[in-house]
Amino acid sequence: MNIDNRIQFMKESSAYIANINKTLKNIKFKVIADFAWLENSDIIITTNKAAVSLDFQTIEQYIKNVNNIEVNNIDYLN
Repeated sequence: MNIDNRIQFMKESSAYIANINKTLKNIKFKVIADFAWLENSDIIITTNKAAVSLDFQTIEQYIKNVNNIEVNNIDYLN
């Protein structure tokens, strides 16, 4: 994700976090995204508890589908 995409994502991060949570709730996942921040070249999204692989995949898919965001790869921190 280039710097312009990261900045664009962060400008709208509260809306993106709300939409991620709506998606997670609709598929009855128990994890909730708390907030996002930019650290070095990474966007970090924190959750209310440890997330499982399916949670990560859902969040990743949402980010990939955000308009004007090109995601080359997304890394997870456990």
